Amino acid sequence: MRIGELGRRTGVNAHQLRYYEAQGLLEAERGANGYREYGESAVLRVKQIRHLLGAGLSSEDIAYLLPCAVGETPELLGCPELLAAMRTRLRRIDDQMDRLARSRDALTDYIDAAERMGAETYPPFEDAAEGTAEDAATETVPA
Repeated sequence: MRIGELGRRTGVNAHQLRYYEAQGLLEAERGANGYREYGESAVLRVKQIRHLLGAGLSSEDIAYLLPCAVGETPELLGCPELLAAMRTRLRRIDDQMDRLARSRDALTDYIDAAERMGAETYPPFEDAAEGTAEDAATETVPA
């Protein structure tokens, strides 16, 4: 089947399918006319890729995992190398979540502090932008 049909059957556009091929996730033969030709197994492979992308895995992670994938969802065989790779990815996600939680807490603290200060402390942003260089030179920043 050609790339257009594969796209229709999987709901994935041709640009993404070409990207998967460039990343080594999907294989296509070239016909005499130069068109990509995909086998029936490409439908399953694209569905597996989509599920793994949905789990937050990178294309590099997926390239490593695909040989162990069985079924559309997919189920992954539990070899030690595969489990180690998935645990590493999970730790990276946990670290990102921790950093985001700390950033969220800090931003919430800044918002709370700014609301306690009250609006009369600082001029609205529009007014500050209209000030002159002389005004800016004489402004003081509160501690």
